[in-house]
Amino acid sequence: MLGIELTPEHPIDRVVDLGQRAEAAGYDTLFTSCHYNNRDPFAALARLAHATDDIRLGPGVANPYERHPVTLAAKTATVAEQSDGRAVFGIGPGDPSTLRNLGLADDRGLRSVLEAFKVAQRLWAGERVDHEGTFEAHDAGLNFDVPGEIPVYVGGEGPHMCRMAGKHADGLLFNGSHPADLSWARDRVEEGTEDRPDERGDFDLAAYASVSVSADAEAAREAARPPTAFITAGAAPPVLDRHGIDHDRADEIGEKISAGQFGDAFELVTPAMVEAFCIAGPPETVADRMAAVLDHADSLVVGSPLGPDLDAAIDLAATAYDRATGE
Repeated sequence: MLGIELTPEHPIDRVVDLGQRAEAAGYDTLFTSCHYNNRDPFAALARLAHATDDIRLGPGVANPYERHPVTLAAKTATVAEQSDGRAVFGIGPGDPSTLRNLGLADDRGLRSVLEAFKVAQRLWAGERVDHEGTFEAHDAGLNFDVPGEIPVYVGGEGPHMCRMAGKHADGLLFNGSHPADLSWARDRVEEGTEDRPDERGDFDLAAYASVSVSADAEAAREAARPPTAFITAGAAPPVLDRHGIDHDRADEIGEKISAGQFGDAFELVTPAMVEAFCIAGPPETVADRMAAVLDHADSLVVGSPLGPDLDAAIDLAATAYDRATGE
């Protein structure tokens, strides 16, 4: 899979234009990011379903806290219907910095994610569902048929989430851009796939990588500051330690983001953070880093910021991927 993440921080017309460009450039999966402070991802997906022909479409990643999991299942099933069976379901624990604004940061956890997509799969299969756990559903069902199979990708980077995805899901969207992190993720996933039933089929470890590519190397690195800030703020202590990043500075970035002081948060980003959490630079550098990541991952999702020039970056990242994979 060569995927791309588009962020509805842009008007939906713009997201649709970028999605069409991505399909033309050869991407086969498109995820729309899900943050309450951006435009609605499912509104963007509805438009994309009608504006594209072959690319798979889905949230990347939705969380089961700000929307009821049954509602998420119905929304994703609607994408499947609108796109003639091209839906994919990205679900995970969500970004702690933004969920904190909604009073939901303490609700994040593995069990809620697992329960949410297991119930979704039953609903997509046409079942009526009763569920009592991290959420409740009583005789819930969908009043329409769902075309095609909807692959489930768990978004996360903690050890338990990686193992759970390996056992229960179709893939893992691992929020990582560095070979060391993907090597670690591969080991955790394999601990989960040891208990994976054969009928679940192959598993896809996807590097959900922050990528910033431009012919101007400095511009590429500067554009990487915002997503690097969010990633740093949400990184677990062992990840920070792996890359020698100061915990207090990471906490300060998270506090600035939660307070809406984005400019201040981005200024706190260091070169070491960009190196750890983003693939940034000219196409040749990006291709080399992609190849190193793909030594451990099965596939790659090109995530925000893409680059200082979005249109050019979509094409440049696809070209870099081809170079990295020898295509």
